[in-house]
Amino acid sequence: MTGREIAIFSARTADDKKGSDIVIYDLRGLTDITDYFVLVTAQSKSQTRAIIETIAHDLKAIGVHKIGQEGNASGRWVLLDFGDCVIHIFSPDLRDYYSLESLWGDAPKVDWTNEPAMAAARE
Repeated sequence: MTGREIAIFSARTADDKKGSDIVIYDLRGLTDITDYFVLVTAQSKSQTRAIIETIAHDLKAIGVHKIGQEGNASGRWVLLDFGDCVIHIFSPDLRDYYSLESLWGDAPKVDWTNEPAMAAARE
């Protein structure tokens, strides 16, 4: 899967788990860190856990393995690193605090809701 496909797949998975304010930024050409950032807000530690576990499990099932995972034990912020795509899951207060939208706001957004579904990959 490409970084874009991982980002869209992850956004849809987070949406299925009732994550909110989901945004994908296309960072290609803007940084060497990654090609795509996915930002998601989760309302609780259990919702954060459900989102990260489902994304990691479903991607692993189709041969995409995470490089790393960072974050705090309270579930207020977790980062999943898939190389070409990095997914951030925040509590509402930490999303406001880190304000990645203001840092990367000039990057193009991917309209993941109108992208072709990766249904075959999830089945």
